[in-house]
Amino acid sequence: MPYFQDIWTPLRYFGIRFYRDDEKRVWIKLWSQPRRLLKRKFVS
Repeated sequence: MPYFQDIWTPLRYFGIRFYRDDEKRVWIKLWSQPRRLLKRKFVS
């Protein structure tokens, strides 16, 4: 099970959250839906 780190953005106020996992992939969570993969690798 991957470890998720929350990425703070102002979209959080609208129920849209972004997470980064151990492998630097970015996931998105919309309201009460499950997380889904947004990008394969985060460049930073």
